[in-house]
Amino acid sequence: MSTSSTATTPAGLKRVVAAAMAGTVAEWYEFFLYGTASALVFGQLFFRQTDSPIDGIIAAFALYAVGFLARPMGGLVFGHYGDKFGRKRLLQLSLVVVGITTFLMGCLPGFATIGYAAPVLLVLLRLIQGFAFGGEWGGAILLVSEHCPDNRRGFWASWPQAGVPAGNLIATVALLGLSSGLSEEQFLAWGWRVAFWLSAIVVLIGYWIRSSVDDAPIFKEAQARQALIQSEQLGVVEVLRHHWRSVLVGIGARFAENILYYTVVTFSITYLKLVVHKDTSQILLLMFGAHLLHFFMIPLMGYLSDLIGRKPVYLTGAVLTAFWGFVGFPMMDTGNNWLIMAAITLGLAIESMTYAPYSALMAEMFPTHVRYTALSLCYQVAPIFAGSLAPLIAITLLNKYQSSTPIAFYLVGAAVISIIAVSLTRETRGKSLRTVDAEAATRVAAREQAEVTRAKLV
Repeated sequence: MSTSSTATTPAGLKRVVAAAMAGTVAEWYEFFLYGTASALVFGQLFFRQTDSPIDGIIAAFALYAVGFLARPMGGLVFGHYGDKFGRKRLLQLSLVVVGITTFLMGCLPGFATIGYAAPVLLVLLRLIQGFAFGGEWGGAILLVSEHCPDNRRGFWASWPQAGVPAGNLIATVALLGLSSGLSEEQFLAWGWRVAFWLSAIVVLIGYWIRSSVDDAPIFKEAQARQALIQSEQLGVVEVLRHHWRSVLVGIGARFAENILYYTVVTFSITYLKLVVHKDTSQILLLMFGAHLLHFFMIPLMGYLSDLIGRKPVYLTGAVLTAFWGFVGFPMMDTGNNWLIMAAITLGLAIESMTYAPYSALMAEMFPTHVRYTALSLCYQVAPIFAGSLAPLIAITLLNKYQSSTPIAFYLVGAAVISIIAVSLTRETRGKSLRTVDAEAATRVAAREQAEVTRAKLV
């Protein structure tokens, strides 16, 4: 396995990783807040109440899914300009926008005060937040992937992924402190808002850390080459024209991870509250322990993908995803806190096997000058059909069948899609990004020459 000649020094690489993680932590703090609030608060405060508490939760989860609709558009816009002007600038912009919208969510009056304007304003802020969030992951991953050695990309590129549980941990601590120190009425009235307002501090810290790094040399070289070509074509057009097979693989590969994650992290909160009858503080404490372990699992799985390959780690996780629902929910049903935490931790451990290698795998599939656009497209389109609907589908299945078994079969379907997608791709462990660029250029040139030849024959 080769080592990139432009790999950043160890000290510089750690600074880049910190910068990428800082923004990821901040944005996932805010995103987890929204998901948790959907399960615990929004159903009661922002929608007309009915005789069934599940109705409000279903409405809140439907609104939760709305934000995912804006993410692909945000990914394409941020990806296009990130490929054109640099990863760092667009990452800073996305961080600020997400922070502002999250703060404003904490200021919104509820249904009892302004009626249907409450969910409408929440939808609007959610769409803006989702648009900005769409530009975060691809840029953060590439900031690290394009700086690190080829033979350690799985490990280093997994650290921004670890920003997900880190952000969740901070959000859980904030919510746990507020829910424990306040009565149920106080938490519903104003306590949850404080956690949203605290996002301003998290964002400022992330922005300050992120301002200390620069784009990688390989990106600047690709940027200079594209300037010489003076192409006006949108990056997404080139991605869909020349790399559509890799895009389909990237979208399909996310189904197992995305659906499992939002089932374990978001839907489980509702399941534990409605079915197992755990109180909010207990649930958040259990989530805290699981997120803490998840933080360490992600870089471990990234490291394993450097040792044995992206595909073996990924496919093992996808296969195990198909079994988690048949094991995890019965463990929760016992009501035993240790078994509940073990079920959540097991789900996140399996998810980390499909999440950690994904960043390196995707970075090694697309050329530098369209990599931001391509990664954002794959990463943000998949959740529209996967994670965004997972809590809604799960609560609907639970409400209809009064059983977790249909939800377990839903996870089986997600696993099958990802197994097929990842099986169709080649192993990329240790591949140089310069080789990726050269191979892509050769394929595109051959395809264009073939098109010219066909046109002459016609």
